[in-house]
Amino acid sequence: MSKQVVIPEGTSAPLAPYVPATKADNIVYVSGTLAFDENNNVVCIGDAAGQTRHILETIKKVIETAGGTMDDVTFNSIFIKDWADYTSVNTVYAEYFPSDKPARFCIQCGLVKPDALIEIASIAHVG
Repeated sequence: MSKQVVIPEGTSAPLAPYVPATKADNIVYVSGTLAFDENNNVVCIGDAAGQTRHILETIKKVIETAGGTMDDVTFNSIFIKDWADYTSVNTVYAEYFPSDKPARFCIQCGLVKPDALIEIASIAHVG
């Protein structure tokens, strides 16, 4: 099995001992992604749709760095702070997966920073 770390240009240093993604053979495992700027500050505070868009753009950049596209995403894990944001998250999410949707789950939980409303982790099969 070949394994490589995937770090897009301009990525901020992670808050813990992990990398943005790991590519093993043709599978890309994208770490849980939050709406962080380059200094690990939460962006779009109070705006679940804005945070979702920021997260999915970050995931898109990671997958493209690994040689894939969002069409290659096969599974998403979604963590949401408040079910009241579920509809706005899904509205933005549908823009990034307009046709063949990936499998996924969504759970409500606390996140690593109080202003973070959404976290998404992805798996993509590229190549």
